[in-house]
Amino acid sequence: MTLHIVVTAKQVVDPETPTSAFLIENNKVTTSTSFAPVINGYDEQAVEAALRIKEALGDVVITVLSCGSSFALDVIKKPLAMGADNLILLQDNAFDNLIDPTLVIRALTSAIQKIGDVDLVISGRQASDWDNALVPMGIAELLDWPVATIARKIDVIGNTVKVERVLPDGYEIVETTLPAVITVSNELGSPRYPNMRGIMGARKIQPTIWEINDLGIEYQSTEIAMELISLEKPIKSIETELIQGEDEADAGRKLALRLREERII
Repeated sequence: MTLHIVVTAKQVVDPETPTSAFLIENNKVTTSTSFAPVINGYDEQAVEAALRIKEALGDVVITVLSCGSSFALDVIKKPLAMGADNLILLQDNAFDNLIDPTLVIRALTSAIQKIGDVDLVISGRQASDWDNALVPMGIAELLDWPVATIARKIDVIGNTVKVERVLPDGYEIVETTLPAVITVSNELGSPRYPNMRGIMGARKIQPTIWEINDLGIEYQSTEIAMELISLEKPIKSIETELIQGEDEADAGRKLALRLREERII
């Protein structure tokens, strides 16, 4: 029996983008078009986790599912170049610049139900843009599936999935039956680089595109759970205190005393 894995992946702003490239207006953030987006790093590790399961079991289909208002195809196709089989894009202006994850959770859940034969959902532990870490939990809640978080290793044995979960002082092993939702972290290890054959193959695969109406969701009826009050760039300030003395030795002594007062030394 074929195991069907859905991997959720998000296109995000490159974390290396400088602060000067961000523009905030009406509590919405945009970036200069000269900086290309990337796949969320944790989601690349989710793809890697699915590929390792496929290598271990053989009879596995991996579908990558992404939600957004617009996509850079050469970016969002990276999971295909890594070795995933299918790509479904939930593309609609309703998903533009969302801070509240409610609509995205509903859309991804509806898409998983529409696909219909999904056994396992693997997600990155969180996205690097807002760091909410809410979407996988919400999907598991709506699907009423068990969820295991922050996995460093996933093994599927028959109808059981065994997960090594990362803890602050080690790890624990948990088991549950399929279907299930698993989130992975960087402890899984580095995701593989696409080879030339994978890149060429990905170019030939056209993603399936679903709009919000294709999912049976009414955007206006979605209850928003989170409201963004304000959004600002962080303000950096540097304060300098000049320590003076009668001579260099006196200035050094006063500096040492000042550092001790601040518990720096």
